Amino acid sequence: MKLYIGNKNYSTWSLRPWILLAKSDISFDEIKLPLDTPQFYTALESVTPTRKVPCLTDGELTVWDSLAICEYINDTYLSGQAWPEDPQEKAKARSLAAEMHSGFSALRSEAPMNIRAARMVTLSDAAQQDLKRIEAIFTEQMMQFADHGGWLFGQYSIADAMFAPVVMRLRTYQIRLGEMAQKYVDHVLSCPVLQQWIDAALQETEIVAADEAGEPCQE
Repeated sequence: MKLYIGNKNYSTWSLRPWILLAKSDISFDEIKLPLDTPQFYTALESVTPTRKVPCLTDGELTVWDSLAICEYINDTYLSGQAWPEDPQEKAKARSLAAEMHSGFSALRSEAPMNIRAARMVTLSDAAQQDLKRIEAIFTEQMMQFADHGGWLFGQYSIADAMFAPVVMRLRTYQIRLGEMAQKYVDHVLSCPVLQQWIDAALQETEIVAADEAGEPCQE
């Protein structure tokens, strides 16, 4: 099985299936391609019709969407355990994952993931609304699960994988949330598997200018 990803410093969509695979101890070959380069598109041309990452190949199968990859991993390798067992909690987890997959466009645009950086940004009203919604999600879930595993639904799930890049954005742009929501952020940042991704990102040197938003923090 191969997972094609982009630069770990910037590629939010790549992080999502990568961390699910890595936290689940599933063996896979990581193929990292430099974003925003001719090499990137050439390498993917024969792999995926979208020429985007992430892309998973498993035998003759190709899956080229982050949420679809996570669903495939869950169905094929995890016996469904990457969603909560309770049907109502599973439905809510899927709703949150889908909301993250399709929403929060203002925050994504104005505060791109940039793990190597420590920046300040002035967010638009739309991005502030995205941030309020994220804080509400984290707070609500931690009120129920902070003392029962610490993840959004207690045990690690696809919902956590989908929100991991949001946590990295909060770290980069020095954004702190309310007490219960921040408890989730801190729990995510303490994850050893996520730290492996962070450590690799810190070793990268490529620059994607479009993702260098904001101003450096003043010491």
